[in-house]
Amino acid sequence: MTLKVVYDTNVVVSAALKPGSIPASLMALAMTKRVRLFLSPVILEEYTEVLKRPKFRLDPKAVDSFLRDLSRAATLVHPTRRITVAADEPDNRFLECAQKARADYLVTGNTRHFPAPAFEGTTIVGPAAFARVVTEHIDRET
Repeated sequence: MTLKVVYDTNVVVSAALKPGSIPASLMALAMTKRVRLFLSPVILEEYTEVLKRPKFRLDPKAVDSFLRDLSRAATLVHPTRRITVAADEPDNRFLECAQKARADYLVTGNTRHFPAPAFEGTTIVGPAAFARVVTEHIDRET
């Protein structure tokens, strides 16, 4: 069984800025479909806006190419339920996506922004914790 996951924007940005990092390895897992990444249109829009911020100095063409590849690798969902439990309003969009996808994990570098370590069946973890989960999951399947 493939793990279903939603990545917070900070994971995607860290992956883009730090090749070889844990977030970069998690992104590679999504791109190669070793984990099943879910996105919503709002999340994809946020990824785009943040990755194109001048302060990150990422090549716009490389960002466009990355986002195209990510869109192909991910499963797009359209949440219909409005969630308002996270203090930081944009974080609710990730919970909505996770809920609609019935994701196993929501991976974020800001777990403290979420109201609990789990939400409606989705476990909220940091990148290093998710990397450990994936390793254990792959070991069990082989």
